[in-house]
Amino acid sequence: MSGEFGGVAAKRAVHSADTPPPAGGYSKALAAGPYLFTSGLGPQHPVTGAVADTVAEQTRQVLANLRALLRADGLDLDDVVRATVHLQHLKRDFAAYDAVYREHFTEPLPVRTTVGSDLMDILVEIDVVALRRTS
Repeated sequence: MSGEFGGVAAKRAVHSADTPPPAGGYSKALAAGPYLFTSGLGPQHPVTGAVADTVAEQTRQVLANLRALLRADGLDLDDVVRATVHLQHLKRDFAAYDAVYREHFTEPLPVRTTVGSDLMDILVEIDVVALRRTS
């Protein structure tokens, strides 16, 4: 759905061929008003589907996938205001994931929730909310 309804911008799907395809019945991202909401993205390489072995490598790929999706709507990681992170092995992998995550964001860092989750053959999944900047 696109356009406006009663003066409020309607939601619209955002797509990028530079990200892996959805694994189910959902949109990769929806723009609604000044916000872009992404689904949880995993560490699959967008062309080969390959998944790296370590949480650090997987985190780098997830963030590359998120960046590509954000850029498809004119945004970047600097526009992220909130992140939700799921780690398969929270205690074991938190430090390695956090080190890579910090390389990709600038101050002020987005608010973030990191939880342990039972993921499907991956070590990390991240979804974000980004805010469109106004001039």
